[in-house]
Amino acid sequence: MFFNLMIRNSKRNRKENGLFFSSLIVSIVAFYIILSLSHQDVMVFLAQMESDAVNKLMGMIPVFYGFALFILFFLIYYASKFQLERRKHEFGVYLMLGMRRRRLFAMLLAEDFRNSVISLIIGLPSALLLSELISLITARLVGIGIISHKLSFSLSAVLWTSIGFLFIKFTAFLILSGKINRQEIGSLLVEKPDGTKKEMPAFIYAASILIGISCLAIAYVGAIQGEAWSGIWQMARTIALGIFGTFSLFWGIRFLIGVVVKSGKQDRPLHVFNFRQIQENVIHRSGTLAICSMLILAALCCFGAGVAISRFYGESEQHALDYTFEDHENENDSAAIRQILEDHQLVSRFSHLFDMKTGYIRTTEDTEHAFQMEPLLAALYDMPPSQDRHVLLYNLKHTTYPHIISLSCYNQLLRAANMPELILGPEEAAIYMDHEFAAYERKKLLDRILQTRPEAQLDGKTIHLTGTVQTTSLVTDRFITLSFALILPDEMFEYYTQGEYNVYLNGILAKDEKEDTSLLSAISEMNQKLNKAGLTYESYLQNMGRQLFYMVAASYITMYLAVIFLIISNTIIGVQFLMSQQKSTRRYRTLIRLGATYTTLCNSARKQIHWYFGLPTVIAAFSSLFGVRSLLTGILSSRAKSSLTEMMIISVAIILALCVIEYIYITAVKRSSDRYLLKLMVPEREE
Repeated sequence: MFFNLMIRNSKRNRKENGLFFSSLIVSIVAFYIILSLSHQDVMVFLAQMESDAVNKLMGMIPVFYGFALFILFFLIYYASKFQLERRKHEFGVYLMLGMRRRRLFAMLLAEDFRNSVISLIIGLPSALLLSELISLITARLVGIGIISHKLSFSLSAVLWTSIGFLFIKFTAFLILSGKINRQEIGSLLVEKPDGTKKEMPAFIYAASILIGISCLAIAYVGAIQGEAWSGIWQMARTIALGIFGTFSLFWGIRFLIGVVVKSGKQDRPLHVFNFRQIQENVIHRSGTLAICSMLILAALCCFGAGVAISRFYGESEQHALDYTFEDHENENDSAAIRQILEDHQLVSRFSHLFDMKTGYIRTTEDTEHAFQMEPLLAALYDMPPSQDRHVLLYNLKHTTYPHIISLSCYNQLLRAANMPELILGPEEAAIYMDHEFAAYERKKLLDRILQTRPEAQLDGKTIHLTGTVQTTSLVTDRFITLSFALILPDEMFEYYTQGEYNVYLNGILAKDEKEDTSLLSAISEMNQKLNKAGLTYESYLQNMGRQLFYMVAASYITMYLAVIFLIISNTIIGVQFLMSQQKSTRRYRTLIRLGATYTTLCNSARKQIHWYFGLPTVIAAFSSLFGVRSLLTGILSSRAKSSLTEMMIISVAIILALCVIEYIYITAVKRSSDRYLLKLMVPEREE
C-alpha cells in the first residue's frame, strides 16, 4: 500500500510538473557535457597543440560545475517549495488519517528519490548521445575526421553528475520536508492567502521606474565605454547600479500596468480581471521577476557574446599555407632548407614551395623620416569622423620605417591561394596590413583613398600608393606579423634592402596528401617527419589550435552558463505562475458560476502568461543589446574589437533565436494552465 501510494504520487508529480521535470533533465545533460569536455575529440586534439591553455580551461571546469550546482540548488529549492505548498492539504489529510510524520517523511523522500533516479535514467543517455553528436560534428567541422573519432564516454562525468544532482536534490528536500513536518495539522489543511501589501501613491512607482531606467543607463554607458573594466571598484559600482536599477524598475512597473488597465477597452472579456491578476502577481513577486529577468539577461549575453566570439575566431583566419620554414643561420637564403627536404624525400609531398622575402629600408639610417605619406593622411583627415578613421590616423602617423615585401614572392602566395596577382608599375607600391590590423571598415577607408594613387616619399623618392590593401597572411602562424608594410617591385625591393632581408620558405601540401585523410591528420603526420629532419617550422595546426581553443572556450563555457541561466529563470517564472493560478482557484470557480466558458478562461490565462513572461523577457532582451556590447568591449582584444559591428549583428540574431526558446517555454506553461482550467470546469460536489 505504501509503495503503491508513493509510485502514484511520483507519477502524478511528474505529470503535473512536466516543466520542472524537463528542466532537471536538461540540467543533467548540461552537467555531463561540461564535465566530459576533456574527452571530446576536439579537446584531445587541442591538448596536443595548446596544452597550457587547455589545462587552465580544464582547471576552471570544477569552478563552473560548483557554480552551476549552487544556482541550480535554488531552482530546485523554490520549485520544490511551490510543489509541496500545493500538496499541503494532502499532507494534512494523511496525518488526519493516522499516518505518522516519520512515514510521511519517508514517503516524500522515496518520491523525490524515484523522480531523481528517473531524471538521471533519461538525462544521462540523452547527454551521452548529445555529447557524441557534438563531438562528431566538431570533428567534421575542424577537419579532424570522423574515422579517427573515439567514443567519448566519461565515467567520472557520469559519477559527478549523479552525485552533484542527487546531493542538491536531497539537500533541498531535507530543508523543505523539515518545514512541512514542523507544521500543525490545522495549518496544513487550511490554505493561507498571500498577505496584502501596502499601496504607495502612483507617483512613487513612476519615480521608481525613472530611477531604475537612469541607473541602468548609467551602468550600460560605463560598461560600453570601458570605464567598468578599468578596475574592480568601477566594475562593482556598475554591477550594483545594474542590479538596483532592475529591482527599482520592476518594483515600479505596477504603475504602467495600472495605466494599461485604465486605458484599455473595458468591454473585452475579463479585461480588468486579467490585469488585476497580473498587477497582484507583480506586486507580490516583483523581486523574483527582477532576478529572473537578470538571469535571462545573463543567458542572452552569454549566448550572444559566446557565439559571436567563436564565429569571429572561426572565420578570421585565411587558410592558404600549411607550413612556413625558417633558417636562423642563413636568414636570407632558403637553399639549406630545400636541401634538407630533398634529402628526406619530402619535397614531393608539397605542391608549392616558395620564398617570402621581407626586410627593412637599408638605404638610410634616418628611421624617423624614411617613409612619409602626407597626402594619404590628409585625405584621411578629410573623411567623416569615426572610430576607425581615428585608429588609422593614430597608427599611420607613427609609420615612418615600415617593412617592405618582394612583389614576386607575394604574387606566388596569391597564386597559391587562387587569388588574382598584384600588378605594380616601376614607381608604385601597395600597402600590406595583416588581417589582425585591417578591420573591414578601416580597409574600406584606405581602399577609397588608394583609388586616387596618393603620393608618398620613400627615402626621399616619390612613389605612388595604389591597388587595394593586401591582407593575405605572409606565413602560417606567427613568424612575422606586420601592422603595416609596403609591397615593392623586385628591383625596388633589392635596392632598398641592399640585399639584407629575411627569407621564409612557405609550403602547401600536395592535394593527394590531403585527400587520403583529413587535413589535420595529414599535417600531424608531416610534423613527425619534419621533426626527425630537425627543421624549424610553423604549421597551420598551431594557428588552428589557437583558434579552436578560443572557439571552444567561448562557445562551450558561455553556452553552458546560458543554458543553466535560461533553465532557472524560465522554470521559476513558469512554476510561480502556475502556483499563483492555483491559489486563485476560488476566483476562477466564481467566474465559472457566473457563466465564463472554458475558452474565455483559457484566453484570460494566456494573456496573463504573456505579460508574466513578457515583462522579464522583453526587458532582458532589450538590456542584452547593451549587455552584449558591454561584454564584448571588456573581454575582446584590440584586434577582435575591429570586427565589433559584425559580432553585434551575430549577437542580435542569436538573441532573437533565444526568444524563440522563450516562446517554447511560454507554450508549455499555456498547456499546463489549460489542463488545470479544464479540471476546474468539472462541478464541485457540495455536501
